[in-house]
Amino acid sequence: MILVLNLNASVDKRYTLSDLKKGEVQRVTAVDNTPGGKGLHVANVDTILGEDTLVTGWLGGKPGEFIADRVQDYGIRGDFVKTAGETRSCLAVITEDGAQTELLEPGPVVMPGELAAFQAKYTQLLKTADVVVASGSLPRGVPVDFYATLCQEAKAAGRKFLLDTSGQRLAEGIKARPDFIKPNKDEIEALRGRPVKDEADVVREVQAFLDDGIPLAVVSLGAAGSIAGCSEGLFRVTVPHIECRNPVGSGDSFVAGAAAGFARHLPVTDLLRLAAACGTANAMEEESGFVRKDTVKTLLPQITVTRL
Repeated sequence: MILVLNLNASVDKRYTLSDLKKGEVQRVTAVDNTPGGKGLHVANVDTILGEDTLVTGWLGGKPGEFIADRVQDYGIRGDFVKTAGETRSCLAVITEDGAQTELLEPGPVVMPGELAAFQAKYTQLLKTADVVVASGSLPRGVPVDFYATLCQEAKAAGRKFLLDTSGQRLAEGIKARPDFIKPNKDEIEALRGRPVKDEADVVREVQAFLDDGIPLAVVSLGAAGSIAGCSEGLFRVTVPHIECRNPVGSGDSFVAGAAAGFARHLPVTDLLRLAAACGTANAMEEESGFVRKDTVKTLLPQITVTRL
């Protein structure tokens, strides 16, 4: 089973309007409310791929109920811990010029008892998991090194642990040596305090992660694919040219493909090919964190993985 941790879920509200003018009353032309969170994207894609998948985390209030109901509607298995605080909402305002303005709430404050309840549930769920995926931010009240703690427990139980986060959460998480990370250039620059300007810099950073004891590190190059490194060497992953409809969620879909690859015990080149196919398939859809299984299958032979 793939156990997905979505600890700071949100109701994602998407408003469409002609223009965004400060201090004025404006009419929204379209609105869309969906369950949000990087982990939910991962769980959705892995469920579509046919993997035995379960998502967990904290949910609270009416927004939490909305997310739990919609997750069930999507056919995703969920097992959540309730919080007294209300699950956050995140607002994206899209204007006719294509600009997207995002307003992200911080999320509820998780109380000590709620933190302990989640840790107990995690220990229970870990017994039947093969792969754990930790994605996104942490709500208030949760220690910044919480992912590292969860990683250590998973690895002690012989489970694979994939980490997709940023900032201090990533810095602390790396210390526990997760089996997979996928930072982008901006996240690496914030983490290392040095610029990542070209491919040579990317290769340097991937090698640095390997030296830190990370078994598989991947850095995205956007439409140009990605650079990956593991004990077998460094690899360039190249994807085909596509008509991009919505790139949001492509990174999460890449992680979902990687998780499926770990669950299927694929060789690293096949794992990277599946991950890249999922990330590319997501970009071809309007919906974020969504792929079509047939599209992934069609893309697989078009993904090349070459040794550097």
